[in-house]
Amino acid sequence: MTLPVFIAVLSAALLHAGWNALIKLRLDPFLAMTLICVACSLIALPSLAFTGFARPAAWPWVAASVALHFGYYVCLSEAYRRADMSQIYPIARGCAPLMTALVSLTILRETMSAGSVTGVLLLGSGVLLLSLRGHHHDASKNRVALGFALLTAMTIAGYTVVDGVGARTAGDPNAYAATLFVFDALPMLTLCLYRHGLAGMAPMRRFLLPGFAGGAMSLAAYWIVIWAMTLAPIALVAAVRETSVVFAGFIAVYVLKEPFSRVRAAAATLTLAGLALMRLF
Repeated sequence: MTLPVFIAVLSAALLHAGWNALIKLRLDPFLAMTLICVACSLIALPSLAFTGFARPAAWPWVAASVALHFGYYVCLSEAYRRADMSQIYPIARGCAPLMTALVSLTILRETMSAGSVTGVLLLGSGVLLLSLRGHHHDASKNRVALGFALLTAMTIAGYTVVDGVGARTAGDPNAYAATLFVFDALPMLTLCLYRHGLAGMAPMRRFLLPGFAGGAMSLAAYWIVIWAMTLAPIALVAAVRETSVVFAGFIAVYVLKEPFSRVRAAAATLTLAGLALMRLF
């Protein structure tokens, strides 16, 4: 992975942590997720004038990605409804690069050095270590939250691989990303209307500004990742992207006022060690 791609994916990680933090601010997580998804699609729509739609060969990948993203949005919002960001986010993001690496190495037959593979394992271990803490006292509720977090990780691994292959098939990552983002919100918006109706979506109006800020961050973060996966191994891009857990840790402590711990410090150290190995080897 070249240095410009590496820095770009790190920037995407920071943006990703930022929009996830917005989901936990004063609005029902499902409504917040829907608002961010719709905002992302609306922001992406004008870009089609410059990129055009992805070529027909990529449309099956777009459709698969929309379905997987829908599962991701639902599972993540349900997990955030039940537990802290600092518990859910590391599980969801930490398991995903390990799953993605497994698929990339065994099915896509991508090659990585021993140092890069070790780096992926260290990074994944670091972010999973963060999940050992949590402050909900209702154990059964916490188990449900962890279940949704693991389902979220599976959908992340799924759409990452699909979008990496889809963007390469499209031959133009920008056209692929624009096409994906324009259609991405439709399932979530449909479910939201079914669950809540227009009247139940009224609270979203008070959060239009942070919602569109989250949509812009989400759009930029994943657009960068899609572009990067056409230039570097999918597993490496997915792993570097998960350094977002380090940024999320700072946001959780300093913005959401969640407690700091030695576990979080140790996990961040493992994550950064893994990142260094991937960059050096």
